Amino acid sequence: MEDQQPAAGDLTADAEKTEESSGQDTAEASESADGATESADVADAATADGEEAATDAKEKRPRRKLLAGKWLAIVVTLAAMLFVGSAAFAGAMVQPYLTDRASAATKLKVAQTAANAITTLWTYTPENMDGLADRAAAYLSGDFEAQYRKFVDAIVAPNKQAKVSNHTEVTGAAVESLDDPNAVVIVYTNTTSTSPLTKNIPSLKYLSYRLFMKRTNGRWLVTRMTTITSLDLTPQV
Repeated sequence: MEDQQPAAGDLTADAEKTEESSGQDTAEASESADGATESADVADAATADGEEAATDAKEKRPRRKLLAGKWLAIVVTLAAMLFVGSAAFAGAMVQPYLTDRASAATKLKVAQTAANAITTLWTYTPENMDGLADRAAAYLSGDFEAQYRKFVDAIVAPNKQAKVSNHTEVTGAAVESLDDPNAVVIVYTNTTSTSPLTKNIPSLKYLSYRLFMKRTNGRWLVTRMTTITSLDLTPQV
């Protein structure tokens, strides 16, 4: 039998096919390698971005805390300033109010003392006439006390003999001036006197007084007194 050998053209074609196939395989391998490289690069880039993002996040946390702390300090400072400002404003408003209240309380005390003094000085009966000067002394001071005691000593005997009873009712009192420790008070009164000698028909008088007072050892005392008004309102029988 004769040997069968491929023709030269067939070998060339086969060789070409083999080369083409080898070239395609090489190209595909190259493309695969390039794709792998690109994937690796993308992965590296993603990792780097992630690390950078994590680093930024870590850096931002202290910054946020710092900013939050600063804002808190600012808010606290403003609140403190507002509080101090409101306290100062309240103090400025309260001070005159407290001063007015203190002045009003002092005037009330002075007026009440003056009213008590007048009531004590001009209220008596035949039975308690002897102790009138001593009772009045609690409201009087200095020379005026001595003058009043002298006046009482002069009227005790005749008034006891005539059995005169005198009652003074204060109808009003007002502080004319107050210049600590001095004060001037106006006191308005109705005074009623009775005696068997006048058949106990009451003698009615409207009297007003100006009292000059001085504070001594925490007490307001009368140092001088003058009569402003004296009207006899006794009914004529």
